[in-house]
Amino acid sequence: MFETSTDEGAELERFRTELTGYCYRMLGSGFEAEDAVQETLVRAWRSHDRYDERRASLRTWLYRIATNVCLDMLRSAQRRVLAMDLGPAARAGAPLGAPVADQRWIHPIPDGRALPATDSPEELAVQRETIRLAFVAVLQHLPPRQRAVLILRDVLCWPGGEVAQLLETTVAAVNSSLQRARATLRANEPTPSDPWRPADPAHQDLLDRYCTAFERHDIHTLVSLLHQDATMSMPPFAWWLRGRDEIRLALLDPQASCAGARLWPVRANGSPAFWQTRPDPAGDHRPFALVLLDVTDDLITGIVTYLDADRLVPLFGIPQPARW
Repeated sequence: MFETSTDEGAELERFRTELTGYCYRMLGSGFEAEDAVQETLVRAWRSHDRYDERRASLRTWLYRIATNVCLDMLRSAQRRVLAMDLGPAARAGAPLGAPVADQRWIHPIPDGRALPATDSPEELAVQRETIRLAFVAVLQHLPPRQRAVLILRDVLCWPGGEVAQLLETTVAAVNSSLQRARATLRANEPTPSDPWRPADPAHQDLLDRYCTAFERHDIHTLVSLLHQDATMSMPPFAWWLRGRDEIRLALLDPQASCAGARLWPVRANGSPAFWQTRPDPAGDHRPFALVLLDVTDDLITGIVTYLDADRLVPLFGIPQPARW
């Protein structure tokens, strides 16, 4: 964590959350986004005496540093993906196979670290939608500079001139990059999902029924809450399923039983999310996985279960009893 008692440090620190959201969309990993922002703030603090407010606002200057940090990190990196990008769907009962390297995966991020406070419901909806796993996965199809242009213009709504200044290029070049990026986005359009509304009684009811069915190991009710084309995946394995029937067969497999597990709400990627805990030999519940859901038309269309719980705990914190 970047810490300093100086006024300059406090001034820089107030941009941490929005910078983390930007770097997360660029990099596709909560861990790497935090590292990138840390490096950004350290560089900015060290060179703050050279900052010229007549040339750029402090926000633009910080985003320029963050963009350069991200571009450096992406220089030799492989495209991060979801399981669906790695191959066709498996059949229930098929072996999980070997884990895929950690650096290939889109990793989750807590909402609180990536979504700055806003009084605008419309702005918050855009912020949530654009850190969804599916949207971040599509962003990874873009070359890094196009990715930066699209995020700055279409997600953060920066003017073309300000983006051109940040990237040290022309407005015409920015507009050309934006057109190409939008075309790539359309060609790889993410799976649609309803905007998540935590205060919506219908959404709350769906999540309550899902949690109750899961904790009772009520497979019939659980499957009834799924869309007929729902998907289920479990990083770090490339294995994934499509379709309510396949998921039902997988959930009925006694070797894959979640009996005794519990779900604890967390806020991740602008989507409904839960810690899944399981009892240890002493009966104490320990984090086993982080589960993210996609919802469309009041049905669950996607379930992504991240199995690397120990690594995610420092980012998301210990599961706490809570309701949405």
